Amino acid sequence: MKLLRYGASGQEKPGLLDAEGRIRDLSGVVPDIGAAEISPQGLAKLAAIDPATLPLVEGTPRYGTPVAGSRKFIAIGLNYADHAAESNLPIPPEPVVFNKWISCLQGPNDPVTIPRDSRKTDWEVELGVIIGSTASYVDEADALRHVAGYCVVNDVSERHWQIERGLTWDKGKGFPTFGPVGPWLVTADEVGDPQNLSMWLEVNGKRVQDGSTRTMIFPVAEIVAYCSQIMTLEPGDIITTGTPPGVGMGQKPEPWYLKPGDTMALGIEKLGEQRQTCVAWSPKSTGGSVA
Repeated sequence: MKLLRYGASGQEKPGLLDAEGRIRDLSGVVPDIGAAEISPQGLAKLAAIDPATLPLVEGTPRYGTPVAGSRKFIAIGLNYADHAAESNLPIPPEPVVFNKWISCLQGPNDPVTIPRDSRKTDWEVELGVIIGSTASYVDEADALRHVAGYCVVNDVSERHWQIERGLTWDKGKGFPTFGPVGPWLVTADEVGDPQNLSMWLEVNGKRVQDGSTRTMIFPVAEIVAYCSQIMTLEPGDIITTGTPPGVGMGQKPEPWYLKPGDTMALGIEKLGEQRQTCVAWSPKSTGGSVA
């Protein structure tokens, strides 16, 4: 099942994608796609609906984030050995955990704003994990039972702030619009093994990332279990799980970074695709939508 939210920023409606790739309106069934709807009970209720009985949404509306009310946007760094190598950093012995601010969340195709005075805005295609039931001190063997589904995330990053402005990665990860998520949440039963998904990203039509979740250092189950030891994971929380090599920081012979007018296209097998255009910061920049 593919669940989504569509419409203008702040006015999104709940929907699902039918077998023909058409949006079906769920607003007559549920008020939104949030914690209640992605709980095991909520997903069972939605799965019992025949999509053909739901109103068809005409046109090509904007996609919002696929889940409303996320309270945490957790990220894992250096989770692919070859990305650690291109970053000139050792393979970590435990997951590297940092935060992306909730205020950076936005729809998958919304513009990405290059921060004021940015020097090194970069791209990262990543597998996103959306929590469906509360997880605290869970074992790795039980961890995936707490996952509602998966999604595409672009972990947009400003490397100057991340690496050169002190030791806290969070500073370079949460600028407004730095968290495109979606286009939809694909339920865990439909995805199957999250460690066997191809992923890619292009900048201005050039393929720069081409990888697979098979090469993760810490797999999804271990990440969920690990994070549940240091925080309570709640329904709607998003964990973005690291990126394969090919980021701007690792380009050869010289690194290169995003600028206004650049476009990013990215996708993950079974999970859909995103596309963003980079725009210059201005005093009127409003950032993403956390609706």
